[in-house]
Amino acid sequence: MDCLKCKDLSGALESRHTQYVEARSSAYYHVSTELAAKKNVDMERARYDLQEHRAVCASYAERKLLG
Repeated sequence: MDCLKCKDLSGALESRHTQYVEARSSAYYHVSTELAAKKNVDMERARYDLQEHRAVCASYAERKLLG
């Protein structure tokens, strides 16, 4: 049994991580780190949201126990 919220939050984290990596890799990063910093904050918020949900998600706990 997979939780749709887990999938959505995991997808959001993956997307935010990709955006952060792209911002860090851009030529613009060498001029201003502000965009990358904002993307980093967005990524960390997505990570926190996923961790918060997993703390109360029965589906995630069951998967974790089963290995």
